[in-house]
Amino acid sequence: MQVLGKMTDLVDEKYRLKENAPFIIRPTVAQDGTPIREALATFLESYVPSLNDDRAQLLKRYRIVDVARKVVGVGSVGTRCWIVFLVGNHEDDPLFLQIKEAQKSVLSPYTKKSPYSHQGQRVIAGQRLIQGAPDIFLGWGSVGGLDFYVRQLRDMKGGIEFDPAKVKIQNMPQYASLCGWALAQAHAKSSDAAILAGYVGSSEELDDAMVKFAFAYADQTEKDYALFEKAIGSGRLLSAGAEKAEE
Repeated sequence: MQVLGKMTDLVDEKYRLKENAPFIIRPTVAQDGTPIREALATFLESYVPSLNDDRAQLLKRYRIVDVARKVVGVGSVGTRCWIVFLVGNHEDDPLFLQIKEAQKSVLSPYTKKSPYSHQGQRVIAGQRLIQGAPDIFLGWGSVGGLDFYVRQLRDMKGGIEFDPAKVKIQNMPQYASLCGWALAQAHAKSSDAAILAGYVGSSEELDDAMVKFAFAYADQTEKDYALFEKAIGSGRLLSAGAEKAEE
């Protein structure tokens, strides 16, 4: 219901997804010319079999109301991502699904062949393995020769709002420790904890390597941001603030 208030507007007394160009847009046709809603309905037919029977039955109670394309985060830039807005028996029974394109892992050239030929299934298998309470609608499907995976747009994950006015810098080490603990626990579930512990060992070699990587990552981020500002200053890129001013 929180997503309903945040991401939809009432249009002719019916909820519709808000457009927020260039981040959320509503194309009418797919790249092959197929109407978007028709293409996504076809996709959902391939997605349903990836769910357990009880969850598939639950999903069948919903119908598609609206769809939109969404710009995704840094880790998925350049891949396709869709928001699908569905409702159940009445307007106050919303369901928001996110459909994300799944490509081969960047690690695939360096590891043994994945047991999953479907890249969406590969992603979901990993998520189910490391998450203590996976999203009940995690699944996968294909359309137009592309692999995708599905999750709820908002699945009640915890988080923190990094507002400088609210976040105390002295609390950051504790927060980072909690994140590290959660990540370590997830990795321990995905493999053999004893093997991982043996690999890490009792020395500080891995600790030092991770600190070195963190500083290098921070340096690279600052360099990237400097190039970003330079591109805006030269006019090669237009900032979001400039776009709003033009409107």
